[in-house]
Amino acid sequence: MTVQTPIAFGAPATGAGLAPGYMSGFGNGFETEALPGALPVGRNSPQKCPYGLYAEQLSGSPFTAPRTTNERSWLYRIRPTVSHWNAFAKIDARLWRTAPAAEVEMAPAPLRWDPLPIPSTPLSFVEGIHTMTTAGDAGSQAGMGAHLYLATRSMQDEYFYDADGELLVVPQEGRLRFCTEFGVIEVEPGEICVIPRGVKIRVELPGGPARGYVCENYGGAFTLPERGPIGANCMANQRDFLTPVAAYEDREAPSRLIVKWGGSLWAADIPRSPLDVVAWHGNYAPYKYDLRRYSPVGPILFDHADPSIFTVLTSPSETPGTANIDFVLFSDRWLVAENTFRPPWYHMNVMSEFMGLVYGVYDAKTGGGFQPGGCSLHNMMLPHGPDVDAFEKASNAELQPHRLQGTLAFMFETRFPQKVSRFAAETAALQRRYGDYGKALARHFDPARPEAR
Repeated sequence: MTVQTPIAFGAPATGAGLAPGYMSGFGNGFETEALPGALPVGRNSPQKCPYGLYAEQLSGSPFTAPRTTNERSWLYRIRPTVSHWNAFAKIDARLWRTAPAAEVEMAPAPLRWDPLPIPSTPLSFVEGIHTMTTAGDAGSQAGMGAHLYLATRSMQDEYFYDADGELLVVPQEGRLRFCTEFGVIEVEPGEICVIPRGVKIRVELPGGPARGYVCENYGGAFTLPERGPIGANCMANQRDFLTPVAAYEDREAPSRLIVKWGGSLWAADIPRSPLDVVAWHGNYAPYKYDLRRYSPVGPILFDHADPSIFTVLTSPSETPGTANIDFVLFSDRWLVAENTFRPPWYHMNVMSEFMGLVYGVYDAKTGGGFQPGGCSLHNMMLPHGPDVDAFEKASNAELQPHRLQGTLAFMFETRFPQKVSRFAAETAALQRRYGDYGKALARHFDPARPEAR
């Protein structure tokens, strides 16, 4: 399918005035053009491209990767990326950190943070990245970084791409508009956006200041998890993922390109916008997904399934069954299990869990300390589970069908231990007594009463 769009983003400085258009499907081989006939037919690199465009391939996997994991797109652009280039100078990365980054050493304990207040100072999406944890090693393409973003200004005449990892963005407050080489993506709280490594973007704030979460995936690209015996439907369905149609900027004006490479930020002055792709085809492209379309499955008689049943996207590792990252969602759903403690149980896990709350209340933390915009870290082989309020309520409730609603929590789960950044260790948002919540759990054991209390 070829999709035609208006020929440009709109107003040159902000991209305003053009509603984004999308194509449906996950991992599809898309083709889209902003000018009729801009896509070559039957070949990728003709001797001369239509409209005097340049052909450029962007590869997200090695050339020889199996067909099922091979990722690449062909871009037909006004100038190739090599011409959107200049001498780069290293710039201050501010609070953005990249693994390995062992800045501080903290005693093993569950950790939780209050929401970071949105500042009054001007911060772009890139300037407002606050790293909370890192795991693995970006140079060996394994692991992740968990970040918060606080953005108070749109990027103007500024462009960015991340060579270290793929960015999974989870808005919590305010909307984001990603002007990309592939087209325009708009997201709001309740949705996510994934920007593959190497894709150039400009991030705008159409509704004012914004706050949210970012998972920087150093490893294999996010894909849909296998459903196994669940079958062909439910969880995240392919049709609900949206990829933008082609739109481009033909703008000759002084600009700045920022590249994250090797854990550092580098910047260069360039003479024009690099978002000049008039047409493209392939399967390596940014996309968005509405988390409210996730179709959860779970126990309908007794007991509690592992949280992996709620996986939206997974980044595979070389070890079968062990994810580099799982992106897991806890959203509206019915609880119906009989004679079952329904919140997540107490456990210790070989995986490490970074958790965020977009809105509502998380059913395992009802005491009020886990707030929208906040986050927590339960590292590998550290104990965690419901707080005392959640435990007592769930243990004594009359078990009727109950609908959890108005809630949206998520987890970035990785096989690697997550190292806390210096900022996360020292910020006033750290709840320094959070690890004590287990001490409030009462003793109920009575050897003279074998029946349940």
